[in-house]
Amino acid sequence: MARAPLLQLSDISLTYGGNPVFDKLGLSVQQGDRVALVGRNGSGKSTLMKVMAGLVEADSGTCVVPPGIQVGYMEQEPDLSAFETLGDFAASGLDIGEEYKVAMVAEGLKFNPETRVASASGGERRRAALAKLLAEAPELMLLDEPTNHLDIEAIAWLEAELKSTRTAFVIISHDRAFLRALTKATLWIDRGSVRRQEKGFEGFEEWRETVWAEEDDARHKLDRKIKHEAKWAVEGISARRKRNQGRVRALADLRAERSSQIRRQGTAAMELESGSTSGKRVVEVKGISKVFGEKSIVRNFDLRVLRGDRVAFVGPNGVGKTTLLKMLTGELAPDEGTVQLGTNLDVAVFDQARATLDFSMTLWDGMVNDPDMKVSGSNDQVMVRGNPKHVVAYLKDFLFDEQQARAPIGSLSGGERARLLLARIMAKPSNLLILDEPTNDLDVETLDLLQDILGEYDGTVLLVSHDRDFIDRVATTTIAMEGDGRATVYAGGWTDYQTQRGLVLAEIAAQEAKAAQAASSAPKPAGKSEKSDAPSKPAGKALSFTEKHRLKALPDVIAKLEAEIAKLTDFLSAPDLFTKEPAKFKRGTEAMAERQEALAKAEAEWMELEERAAQ
Repeated sequence: MARAPLLQLSDISLTYGGNPVFDKLGLSVQQGDRVALVGRNGSGKSTLMKVMAGLVEADSGTCVVPPGIQVGYMEQEPDLSAFETLGDFAASGLDIGEEYKVAMVAEGLKFNPETRVASASGGERRRAALAKLLAEAPELMLLDEPTNHLDIEAIAWLEAELKSTRTAFVIISHDRAFLRALTKATLWIDRGSVRRQEKGFEGFEEWRETVWAEEDDARHKLDRKIKHEAKWAVEGISARRKRNQGRVRALADLRAERSSQIRRQGTAAMELESGSTSGKRVVEVKGISKVFGEKSIVRNFDLRVLRGDRVAFVGPNGVGKTTLLKMLTGELAPDEGTVQLGTNLDVAVFDQARATLDFSMTLWDGMVNDPDMKVSGSNDQVMVRGNPKHVVAYLKDFLFDEQQARAPIGSLSGGERARLLLARIMAKPSNLLILDEPTNDLDVETLDLLQDILGEYDGTVLLVSHDRDFIDRVATTTIAMEGDGRATVYAGGWTDYQTQRGLVLAEIAAQEAKAAQAASSAPKPAGKSEKSDAPSKPAGKALSFTEKHRLKALPDVIAKLEAEIAKLTDFLSAPDLFTKEPAKFKRGTEAMAERQEALAKAEAEWMELEERAAQ
């Protein structure tokens, strides 16, 4: 049964700065759609979303939204200048009395509606824009990078909220785990046109490779045909000139078809040079603590980072991840404890706030005037890993053309700004890489390349990220910061951390249950009894001989399982086990899960038999 369309674009064409962005593009969004909008940085994803929202007018074509259908759009950089507080802005589209909807959403997104706009950070402004859209609940939501500036808990809340909504939505996001969990269709912008597949983001990369392979095959066949026809024209045209003008025109048409084909954009030529080798011990901290006012960042924290480690820091926004990172690199002193940095460290920093980018400068000027890249006496060369290179040639390695090189940095998309920052930090050799939210706004292809580069990098990586997929692919150690000074070190990436944390919580719960059962079954003092208004519980069936024997044996079974769990806990806590022997780590984790399950079953069986025996 056909679903009613919520939005229809037909023959949309748009140029920007003389360059075509879209050419006769068409798409539709229907009721119940959950769509991932994907494409390279600079391909026009955000622009297309603004066309869909009616905020950008196309040069030609139509955008049709049926009467009574509301389309809501979440901007990356909302304008809140007309409002006093974030809550005022978020509630501005609601009817009187519906302000509670903003309060409900604000709790999940972790922002305070009373925050004044004048003092709000960029992240708080974006969360307010997202809260406004969710509170209004239009028939179609257009979400442009909604997970930027959200911590993992807030991302999980948003994921659950979108899973439960009946509202259709289109999402642009760099967070692959988020897209895989939510989408059932994919719109792919590629060289000014759009393709649609009725599968979620999970199937995008396979689909893309298939399309590109078919495209390469068709181009190869066309090239062979042109070569064959051109040879015929050279060798036989003079003898058959009059009869074969049609074939000559066909050759011209083939050449025109070939020249009109738009080559797909290549991948960035990113490269990390690890430079001189650092000492084996990169950072060692012992017993460090840090407090701001009444807020404890870390308490009595120990950590050793060795050369080649990839350490990820995770936790809620504001918990102190960046502060801990600054202490580990010597930028900020702890209140207590010691921080010892290794020898021969060359540090490169990717800044979450992009604060090192001057948006008023052109890309060209920003590069040639960077102190780390400046070539003395030259205004068109940059120093790249010890060798001078023309600024445009280096920018082309990161997929910027000459026209963009002369454009202001402020005109770049979020992903392009991230790529420019990567170009700057990769221009100099380093052996310690600090990455603070590096994945925000990057496209899938650049993320894949960055992951490959980090995998081959000989240096050490300290990473702050809310991107679960990226952490899984990169990190060898995860430090979970849970607030109130608690910071726990886990081997592996995000999924490994979740598994190990779940096992620890399960063990704590089992111990608490056992303690509670022991307390409830302790003998009462002689001469005392308890009265209850509750009706007496009828006695259970008497224990059989086999059950009596099982009840007697279960304490030993439980004790054995607890001892095995303790040994496995010690075994899995070795910090280098995951990196040096991943197969053993996997088997140990599986064994731990099996024994935890067996322990829970044994304790439940013992409780049931003990109750029946007591009755």
